[in-house]
Amino acid sequence: MTQNVPSPLPSLVPETAPFSDEQRFWLNGFFAGLIALDNSGVTPLSADQAAGLLAGGVPANADDDDGGAPWHDQTLPIAERMKLAEGKPLRWKMMAAMAQQDCGQCGYDCRNYSGAIMSGAETRLNLCAPGGKETARMVKALVEQIGSEPKAATVPSAVPAEARPAAAKPGTSRDNPSFAKVLSRTLLNKPGSEKETWHVEIDLTGAGIEYQVGDAFGLFPHNDPVLVAEVIKALDAQPDHDIGGRTLRQVLTDSVSLSPAPDMLFQLFSYITGGERRKKARALATGEDPDKDAATLDVLAALEKFDGAAPDPEAFIEALDPLQPRLYSISSSPKTDPNRVTLTVDTVRYTIKNRQRLGVCSTLLAERIEPGAVLKVYVQKAHAFALPADPNVPVIMIGPGTGVAPFRAFLHDRLADKAPGRNWLFFGHQRSASDFFYEDELKAMRASGFLTRLSLAWSRDGDEKIYVQDRMRETGRDIWAWLADGAHIYVCGDAKRMAKDVELALVDIVAEHGGKAGEDAVLFVSDLKKKGRYQQDVY
Repeated sequence: MTQNVPSPLPSLVPETAPFSDEQRFWLNGFFAGLIALDNSGVTPLSADQAAGLLAGGVPANADDDDGGAPWHDQTLPIAERMKLAEGKPLRWKMMAAMAQQDCGQCGYDCRNYSGAIMSGAETRLNLCAPGGKETARMVKALVEQIGSEPKAATVPSAVPAEARPAAAKPGTSRDNPSFAKVLSRTLLNKPGSEKETWHVEIDLTGAGIEYQVGDAFGLFPHNDPVLVAEVIKALDAQPDHDIGGRTLRQVLTDSVSLSPAPDMLFQLFSYITGGERRKKARALATGEDPDKDAATLDVLAALEKFDGAAPDPEAFIEALDPLQPRLYSISSSPKTDPNRVTLTVDTVRYTIKNRQRLGVCSTLLAERIEPGAVLKVYVQKAHAFALPADPNVPVIMIGPGTGVAPFRAFLHDRLADKAPGRNWLFFGHQRSASDFFYEDELKAMRASGFLTRLSLAWSRDGDEKIYVQDRMRETGRDIWAWLADGAHIYVCGDAKRMAKDVELALVDIVAEHGGKAGEDAVLFVSDLKKKGRYQQDVY
């Protein structure tokens, strides 16, 4: 039954909006959290504005309220981002704590995930996968500062179900996935490579999924059954132990993350151990590193470190983080085949203390499923990463390694449209003989003239390591000429090193060939970003 709830919040949702009093109360809190308003000087939203916000928008003045979000830079460490947010409202400190990748893996972008937490609409504080433990700890600390730490929930929504205009279409978000079948996988590396990268094709027939180039593809992985068995053994439990109507093995396989060990697990150990081990568990739970091994502790390693603690299986499961979906840049165009999507996936394997660690989704695709397997999937729409609307606009694409994925999609899309705009691709990897992904395709595009320029950088082919940013500097005069002609620049790949080095190279090019002083060159590149002419898909 609907209740009239008195609210101390500013009235942002008008009486004419089609919501009950209870829904209006909730939405007032939600929107106030999004735009960080206090109770004074509030201009109510129109009914149209309220509807637009409910559909997932952000107020036009949000950037004014967050000061332009100077921390919204994925290359900045969290300590630097939090320093930039000093003196800002908690709403924006919360945003600064996010990884700033706008990857959508949490189901939001960074601004709206933080807004949903502040409003109480989202109770899950650990959804920022790129931010990891650092972000989760900071978010929890910020929530505690406002004295409203949300209680745990299993599947909350950003907007109450009764307030949503319509049910989301399957396959359009992590909370509304669909199902698709794996068609094939092809190894892209040749003999002599130190890498293992797969071209994976997935059949969308019947999935009801539509996508555009620039979008990402989300997959829900399963943990390695060998690792699951080792965890059960270390836990000293029975595989068929009942956990909410499912077996322990099933829950460990598809519902919880087994790497890295979360703070809550160490907190659990601190309750059931004593002496020096309790001190260590408490230290690990608060982000300390008493034995200088915290970075190596996945769930199995944590169980082994506190061998003999034997937590109750139900308490153990509750202490683990949920198994998050993984996102991959789409490397195909729907204009080539709307019922097929392709991914370019690096297989992650590394060894710590004589035990091989595996990337949960990359090794699933590489070796633990066969063609014909059905996966739970969805499309994550791109946040400001798309081809220019005008097909005549030149594009410069910089994507070493698997960063080439969205640019293969861009090229196929422009080829299907017969777009007249020039195309320039920078691609790099370790060795030209073994790591030249899509070599035949790209060389054919170059030979036909469709790919106007192809600049290649190989870091292991000679004594000197050559990277894409080096090729950019070598061709700086031409890059500046393309920019002068209105070209858009795109970067995909590693956020912490490559993307930063590429941006520095671009600033140097603007300074040298554009005749701009150092600070003016930086401002020029910043202006390219603001105008949507410099777009990044980095991780």
